[in-house]
Amino acid sequence: MGGGYPGAQPAGVPRPAELLNRALARLIDHVLLGVVYGIFWGILSAIFLTGYSHSVGEWFLFYLFLSAISTAINVAYFAFLESNRGQTVGKMVLKLRTYGPDGVSNPTMEQALKRNAYVAINIISVVPILGPILAGLAEVAAVVYIAVTLNGDAPNHQGWHDKFAGGTQVKQIG
Repeated sequence: MGGGYPGAQPAGVPRPAELLNRALARLIDHVLLGVVYGIFWGILSAIFLTGYSHSVGEWFLFYLFLSAISTAINVAYFAFLESNRGQTVGKMVLKLRTYGPDGVSNPTMEQALKRNAYVAINIISVVPILGPILAGLAEVAAVVYIAVTLNGDAPNHQGWHDKFAGGTQVKQIG
């Protein structure tokens, strides 16, 4: 076996990634995406929020476009990188990799989209006033549910989103 304890994987063999490493990888990804969102915030505010006071219509259009663009970027970032490389930037930093249900290849684009569908919840932000609050609460609820299901699935550490995508797996590769 190896690793110094019963049931340990041999050195160099990918093993299911732990919750903390997966959460840190997501945090890194969201910090990077935050920079992109900040750029879009600036561009869209320059287009829709000119002058000193803004009408409800201007705010609505601003949040409509911002929500749609940020949701599309978020879903596309995770789905594209996971289906093409098996890793987002955060996963690269923490030496994690997403595998398809076969445990060898990258997830397909369909599997990666299913796996990350919960991030599209941000589109709720388009609803004036309460939308951003509801979107934030829904995202927190989804992340907590993922953490609970991931932590409760020993030894595979698959969250509901992994199972929804057909059994994708995130493994520690380094």
